[in-house]
Amino acid sequence: MFPNDELTLEAERGRNPLYKHVAKTYLWMFFGLAITFAVGMTLYASNLVFFFYAVPMLSLVLLVAQLGLVIFLSARLTKISVNACRAVFVIYSALTGITIGAVLAAYEAGVAMLAFGVSAFFFGCMAAAGLLTRRDVSGFRSLVIFGLLALIVMQVINLFLRLDGFDTMICLAGVAIFLGITTYDSKKTKDLYYAFEGNQELLDKASIYSALELYLDFINLFLYLIRLLGRKK
Repeated sequence: MFPNDELTLEAERGRNPLYKHVAKTYLWMFFGLAITFAVGMTLYASNLVFFFYAVPMLSLVLLVAQLGLVIFLSARLTKISVNACRAVFVIYSALTGITIGAVLAAYEAGVAMLAFGVSAFFFGCMAAAGLLTRRDVSGFRSLVIFGLLALIVMQVINLFLRLDGFDTMICLAGVAIFLGITTYDSKKTKDLYYAFEGNQELLDKASIYSALELYLDFINLFLYLIRLLGRKK
């Protein structure tokens, strides 16, 4: 390829709305992660995280609130405003920061940093694979749902068994499943762009929704890896 060809390709990418849509999606995802870890580190450094989890049933309320936000955004995506979508995403990211604060309090700082670095590397590789592939991944939806349900069942069983070896197997399965889901969600970012192409409002909403899905992939990957790589304090 000649230099002029490379310049033409770069210019085409700069004009292509798909690249801008994908970039916007990942910027929102990174923004959500920044909020989450900023809240988590603040709560951990100030010891406020222990106050939160000293309140009875607060962890359950937090879980219900997070699930409610995800369900609300999924069900009302086409009906609520773009700013409302952004608000839901920011609130969800902040609430998850409480969970991350508890994780940072439970594990050594070195383990947390290692888990974050490994998560970023694996996530980046699988997300890139999803963006580069031209294969139709819509048929993998049922496989993704089955994998998540199997993971949930395994974790419920381990609540009663409390086996270290079984927990390690769950973590390995969780890492593998969310690596696959990352590729699926990354490719779906492009699919949603083509589905809503021409409607800027729906594209903005799809960008937030895709950012939330990718954000959840990274957070879950981090949580399984930190359990796999280190022991609690």
